Amino acid sequence: MLDRTTRKSVTFLHPFSLGGIDEKLDAGTYIVETLEELIEGLSFVAFRRVSTTIVTIPKGYGQGARQLVAIDPWDLEAAQERDAEIEIATGPTAHLAAR
Repeated sequence: MLDRTTRKSVTFLHPFSLGGIDEKLDAGTYIVETLEELIEGLSFVAFRRVSTTIVTIPKGYGQGARQLVAIDPWDLEAAQERDAEIEIATGPTAHLAAR
């Protein structure tokens, strides 16, 4: 079976939380990896998501330490939306939106 992995960077401007992770994560840029497998037997190429993970630095460890944590991609999307809403409400042009 053919698998593929995609990696993307996501940046949070504010501390955030995700399901499956007990503590809040610091603002910053994180790598998100998605593993997909080929759906065989179709007349076209299609993939099914198998897992999504985020790379974090465990609390109390140095910059060299890495931890892969399985996450729900919908939780990630919701966290990104919350971060954007906070930025809109508190960003440098927030006073313009209040008019």
